[in-house]
Amino acid sequence: MTDLSRREWLTITTAAASGVLRPAMAGTPRHDPARLSLNENPLGPSPHAVQAIKAHLADLSRYAGNEVAELTQTIATREGVAPGQIVLGELLDVLGLYLSAHGGPGGEFIYSLPGYTALVNAVAPGGGIVVGVPLNANFENDLPAIADKVNDRTRAVYLVNPHNPTGTVSEATRFIDFVRELSKRTLVIVDEAYLEFTGDFEKRTVAGLVRSGAQVAVFRTFSKIYGLASLAIGYTLAPSELARSLKQFGMGAFYDLNRLSLIAANASLKDPGYVASVRAKVAAERNAWHDLFRKQKVRFSDSLGNFVFFDSGRPHQAVAAALATQGIDIGRPYPPLDTWVRISIGLPGENAIARQVIASLLHSP
Repeated sequence: MTDLSRREWLTITTAAASGVLRPAMAGTPRHDPARLSLNENPLGPSPHAVQAIKAHLADLSRYAGNEVAELTQTIATREGVAPGQIVLGELLDVLGLYLSAHGGPGGEFIYSLPGYTALVNAVAPGGGIVVGVPLNANFENDLPAIADKVNDRTRAVYLVNPHNPTGTVSEATRFIDFVRELSKRTLVIVDEAYLEFTGDFEKRTVAGLVRSGAQVAVFRTFSKIYGLASLAIGYTLAPSELARSLKQFGMGAFYDLNRLSLIAANASLKDPGYVASVRAKVAAERNAWHDLFRKQKVRFSDSLGNFVFFDSGRPHQAVAAALATQGIDIGRPYPPLDTWVRISIGLPGENAIARQVIASLLHSP
């Protein structure tokens, strides 16, 4: 990865002004087109993870073995929970299906709207009912409104913190207290996929509630800040009974886990400087976006994730089409916020191009 040279910068700004911008810069490794749509970490994984994968390429003929226990123990030590409370894998959709089927049809699943829907999209085959609660005026999870929707049919509340697509984070103490109280009424699932992009991650996580025995499950993934999206590995911290039941249904079983994913994830957690380095680089790029929005007097959410979310003042498809002509993919809209756009933070060169396009669009009538 390289920063923009003066010559590249002049080329970009001139092309943007002429309307013929193309994001092709030598020496900047990326997908073609530039994929600023899936909140990936294009800075790449920890060197520790890369080396660990290389060291085990000769073992591809073997199923996962001790790697399951080794990663589980690393996570248990890090999180301060019993190994039996950890279920490995990217489980949100499977968890939604399991919870909707467990207890019969008619269970309600509450989530923030618009929001990330992997879990709630999976509940229909089991007869689950999705209840969407609009975000509050600050584009945060509307905690009081969510609490008001909980009833005896509620199977689970699903909260994403930082939220996706807005990137907003609820105030730490208030959020933890809210989850603690709500968990006395129903299972609360907190998706912390982006929480390590915040500088005070340890203060904001609700993992302590899992340790204390609350009816709380915490989802984490290595696909975001750890840069392992292609290996599809994550984990859930869950109450002991729920974790045991999930495992009885085969979730987290060795035969469903990628051996290289387990090895890379374990190595990533043992690289002390990696997360802080990625966090700082992402924050610098995110701040540059927010500076642009302030300069243009554009509404935007206070994102602390690896993406930004702003009101373009025009239909989402128009913005997506304009960026697509310049080789930039920004993904889907988020109804009912039809003029709002989420852009993932990519490599510095990609971000610079995207900002030039957005600045030009915001200037146009």
